[in-house]
Amino acid sequence: MKKTVKKVFAAVVALVMVAALFAACGGEKGGNSDQDGKTILIGGTGPLTGDASSYGISVKNGAEVAVKEINEAGGLNGTKLLFDIKDDKATAEDASTGYDSLMDAGMKISIGSVTSGSCAAFADKAVSDNLFFITPSASMASVIEKGPNAFRVCFGDPDQGVLAAQELTKTYKNIGCIYDSSDPYSTGIYDAFKAEMEKLGVTYILQSFDAENKKDFSTQAEALKGCDVVFTPFYYTEAGLVAKALVAKGSKALVFGCDGLDGIEDQITGVDVNVKYITPFDVNSTNEVVTKFVKAYKETYGIVPDQFAADGYDAIYAIYNAMKAAGVTADMSASDICDAVVKAITDPSFKLEGATGTMTWDASGACTKIPQIVELGK
Repeated sequence: MKKTVKKVFAAVVALVMVAALFAACGGEKGGNSDQDGKTILIGGTGPLTGDASSYGISVKNGAEVAVKEINEAGGLNGTKLLFDIKDDKATAEDASTGYDSLMDAGMKISIGSVTSGSCAAFADKAVSDNLFFITPSASMASVIEKGPNAFRVCFGDPDQGVLAAQELTKTYKNIGCIYDSSDPYSTGIYDAFKAEMEKLGVTYILQSFDAENKKDFSTQAEALKGCDVVFTPFYYTEAGLVAKALVAKGSKALVFGCDGLDGIEDQITGVDVNVKYITPFDVNSTNEVVTKFVKAYKETYGIVPDQFAADGYDAIYAIYNAMKAAGVTADMSASDICDAVVKAITDPSFKLEGATGTMTWDASGACTKIPQIVELGK
């Protein structure tokens, strides 16, 4: 009798262990492992450390403000939203690792990645899993070309390049350009700028640099110092150095950039240079959505938000409003949520009144909104 009991007990233990093993390893990625059907996890990756950390931290902060507002207002029909962003250090490898970690934690929908290179790697995995994502700031055209589940809040690189060419040729004759030949964000904008300048029949002085040579811009500044305006389609850290190098050469050129220049003001304090850049966000706007966001952000973090923070804020609200329109519930799979949200966000009646403007989306994943040009005085 005892022997029989022992055998039965051993068999039960074995079955429990097998069941536990399947529970740990089985099931779809993006399941309810940590959610118990009562919350929805929104995930993403971005540079929270390193040279590009300003962008990632801003997106994180803006997204957290939006999630807090939504949850305090009752969430998604009573379902609370969770938000988690992993540090990808602006690298594709870390973005891929972060994606896997988030899916293991139960991610159901996403803001993708902050920077273009990282988001391309993130998108490859998201397309494979049919996970909806809407990146706040990854503007490389190919990111949203990965699949029908890929969307963005920001302008695309080609859009900014075309706009820059049109804007500069209205006013200036002696135009210069410097771009980062090793960076997809910079090259994407420059390629569109180049094509538009050729279309307009306007010539310009061209210089470039790469990831191995982005600290000393004296040579490029020497070549560009006689220009009336210098187009700088890259990030504010290098743009600040270019501006200082131009001033050191005696140049009076306007430095004109794209949304990556948001943050340059701190880089050029005390430098006698004019800067303009394309952006969808004006922190001084009297628009009701903008003033509400700016107030909440300042109360939470003690500083004014930049464009990347506004992008993060709008990405969360785009997800929330699309899920609400689609009737999403917490017990739905990530793939089912994706299909429902894509249908909702691409409906002609769907629009978002966001901090970065009034936005609509079509099946391409691109966002339609009106850009602004911010000018920083001397």
